[in-house]
Amino acid sequence: MRKWWPLVAVSLGVFMLLTDVSIVIVALPDIGAGLGMDFDGLQWVMDGYALALAALLLGLGAVADRAGRRRVYTVGLVVFAAASLACGLAPNGGVLVAARIVQAGGGAAMFATAMALLNLAYRGRDRAVAFGVWGAVSGAAAATGPVAGGLLTEFLGWRSVFLVNLPVAVAGVVLTRRTLPESRNPAAHRIDLPGAAAFTVAAGSAVLVLIRGGADGWTSPSVLGAAGAAVAALAVFLLVERRSPHPLLDLGLFRSPVFTGVMVCGLVYSAAAFSYLPYTSLWLQSVLGRGPMAAGLTLLPMSVVAFAVSALAGRRLAVLPAALPLAGGLAVIGAGALLQCTLDASSSWTALLPGLALTGLGVGAVSPVLAACAMAAVPPERGGMAGGAVNTFRQLGQALGIAVLGLVLHQGLRASLAGHPAAVPDADAAARVLSAGQPVAGLPDGLVRAAFATALDRTMLVAALTALAGAALVAVLLRGRPAPVRPTAGGPPPGGRSAESPGAEGRVAADRTAEGRTAADGVAADGRPTAGAVRAADGRRTA
Repeated sequence: MRKWWPLVAVSLGVFMLLTDVSIVIVALPDIGAGLGMDFDGLQWVMDGYALALAALLLGLGAVADRAGRRRVYTVGLVVFAAASLACGLAPNGGVLVAARIVQAGGGAAMFATAMALLNLAYRGRDRAVAFGVWGAVSGAAAATGPVAGGLLTEFLGWRSVFLVNLPVAVAGVVLTRRTLPESRNPAAHRIDLPGAAAFTVAAGSAVLVLIRGGADGWTSPSVLGAAGAAVAALAVFLLVERRSPHPLLDLGLFRSPVFTGVMVCGLVYSAAAFSYLPYTSLWLQSVLGRGPMAAGLTLLPMSVVAFAVSALAGRRLAVLPAALPLAGGLAVIGAGALLQCTLDASSSWTALLPGLALTGLGVGAVSPVLAACAMAAVPPERGGMAGGAVNTFRQLGQALGIAVLGLVLHQGLRASLAGHPAAVPDADAAARVLSAGQPVAGLPDGLVRAAFATALDRTMLVAALTALAGAALVAVLLRGRPAPVRPTAGGPPPGGRSAESPGAEGRVAADRTAEGRTAADGVAADGRPTAGAVRAADGRRTA
């Protein structure tokens, strides 16, 4: 049993950080009521976490190479615990959002180092078992997040969804210090701080534009200023990455249609499959009157189906031509969202179940092979960068998706309410209150149900069209490309290059067992690149 303590230490941290992606979904109405947060603020509770993860994953991997992976992982646990305490004690929405951003910074430190730590701690068959368990834990985190959040919120209050992290983090720190070896890469390159800073400003400003544009007006000074900052920062990022000898993200990789297709898939996958769930939760609780726990259970079919498909069919999916699981999975996700576009004033929670289950089928098809496809599209020495880029694009997709779909929801509510001026004198103000999951005094219940159902239908439709358009684009980019993993037996590399090469932290090649057992989630744990993908990349580099 002693030999598995390193696995427990890593799994605790990863489970905690991935659970926190989805655990707050069903707590949003209570958070809004408790802290007096408006719709924009609730969006930032989700988006702040996703953006920070996206911005910091690649950079913190490079930091871990130089400073030590165990040290960075331990610091990540401590930062995550401190930020969770700040979230749980937050006196207002601003403090909560700031603490969520810091919390994601700790989560990124753990996520960027977890796989490399396992790669160093185990060899041979034990390594395969460790990667398989790690994948299963990642899937379990996605499945249990909404249910755990609902249970804690309903019986202990919304603050408990953050405070529950404290004992887990303490146990993780103790186990990490006692069981995990330290490792560094003496040949690690300098950290691309200008690139990381420019990417962070560009992504954050773009999301700010989407969130504030609907409220302040697209031509307001604040929105135009944020848009200008986003464009300028993106230009700086592209210039820095093009000129840097050791870039955060090698732009030359996008010359490969396979790599570009995989990045598009990761972006669209998270945006279309998971970004509408917070708004579904608002409908379930504020309109239908279901409690947090019941709302969490309503969303469970997606995670359960995705976990089952990924676990049972992951290996078979990995040996198919890449376009089938990726483009096909996105198409199924789009169909699942379309099935949820049938809500009206009389709809109950059961109307969502077929669409959620079908979406889970698509998620389960994409998840096990996404990172492996990225690895197979680049030279082996860029494998770590490719794996990190997939996770970055996934988190960026979720952040942008939450902002765009939130805008669609608000505009849909405003348009529906504006048709009843006698009952709703100020449709925009009423829409903002309803979007935050709070009641509007004097508003007829039937009108609320009809307006929210119509707005949520529009939100699902945009998610569906995004997925279907993404599926078509990915199919074109991956047309005729071989499978990411060859159907041959073989374990992971016995050590050395995967764990020690620059940028491989947390994204090293995993055994096929991990790939077959990894399940999907809303916030970030794809099936990990396999040994077969790395070997296949040697003979199938694409230009």
